[in-house]
Amino acid sequence: MQGLSLALIDDGEIVFHTARGTANVDTGEGVSDASIFEAASLSKPVFAYFALKMVDQGIIELDRPLHEYLPMEEFEADRRYEQVTARMVLSHTTGFPNWRWFDPAPEDMNLPRGTMYMKNDPGVFGYSGEGYNYLAKVIAHETGHDLTTLDQLFQDVVADPLGMTHSAFVQTDYIARHKVMGHVDGKTTDFGWPRSFPDDTPQTFGAAGRLHTDAVDYARFIIALINEEGLSPALFDEMFAAQSQVPLDSEMHDVTGDTAWGLGLAIEPTPFGLRYEHGGNNNNFQAGMMVFRERGLGYVFMTNGNKGQAFDDALQHFVTLGEKPRADE
Repeated sequence: MQGLSLALIDDGEIVFHTARGTANVDTGEGVSDASIFEAASLSKPVFAYFALKMVDQGIIELDRPLHEYLPMEEFEADRRYEQVTARMVLSHTTGFPNWRWFDPAPEDMNLPRGTMYMKNDPGVFGYSGEGYNYLAKVIAHETGHDLTTLDQLFQDVVADPLGMTHSAFVQTDYIARHKVMGHVDGKTTDFGWPRSFPDDTPQTFGAAGRLHTDAVDYARFIIALINEEGLSPALFDEMFAAQSQVPLDSEMHDVTGDTAWGLGLAIEPTPFGLRYEHGGNNNNFQAGMMVFRERGLGYVFMTNGNKGQAFDDALQHFVTLGEKPRADE
C-alpha cells in the first residue's frame, strides 16, 4: 500500500484523518491532504444517494420500470429487462452482468464480446455496474443531461450541499492536478482514466466506479447518512432496509460476510448491530467504507495500491471491536 487517505468517524463527526505515504514511487512525491484517489466502487453508495435525491424531487420513481423513461436498444430481443426498476439497480437485482466487456455472455449464447445480455432473471441477486450505468443514463435523460454533463447536476444537488469540494465523477482541473499514481505490487501502474466501455472518456460520468475524491470529502457523505441529511426520512429508511438477500453460499458472502443489500450499501450483521459497508477495487486503487448508522461510527479509506483489502479487514476489526486484530487473523 503506497499511499493512504483515511478518515475515522465517531458520534457523527470526523475524529481523525490522515493523508500519508507515497503518491508516486518513481518520483518520490508524497501524499498530502490535497491528494485525490479513485474511489472505485465506493462510487456506488454516493450515486445511490444522488439517485434517491432524484426520487425525492419527483424526477424518477423508485419502482417504475426504467424502460418507460429510456428503453435499452441492446435488449430488443430480450424483454425481461423491462421489469428493471431503480430499486432493483441499487439493490443489484437487475439480472444484468457486472460489465458486459469484463463479464461476457456464456459461449453457448454465441454473442460477441461486448454485447449486452441478461445474465439472470430480474429479481435474482447479482452485483452489476451495468445497472448503475443504465440508471445514470435514465437520470441524465430525465433531467436534460447526458453522461458528459450529468456531473454538473451531481455537484449542484449532492457535492455542494454536503461540502464534497473536490469530488467528481469526471475529470476536473483540480483532480487532474492532484490525482496520485496507482500502483500494483509496489510498482507504478498507469491504467489511465478508469473505463467500463471502450468509448468512455474522462468526461463520461461513471456511476459505478469513477468517483474521484479523498477520505475527508467522502466522510462528509457518510456523516450525511448518519445524520439523515438531504433525503426524506422514508427514503433513508429504504436505503438502509434489506432490499435483496446475498446468497449465503456465494463468494461475496464468504469474503465480506454481507447477508443483504440495501439501496447502494451492503449489510452485514454483527454482535454490535448492522454494519453498512462497501468496498472498491480498480486494481491499482483500492478503497473501503463502513458505518454503524445507530452508533454514528464509521470510516473510509482510499489507497493507490493493490493491498487495500488486508488493510480494510484490519481496520474493520479495529473500528468494530476497538482492538487490533491478532496476528493470526
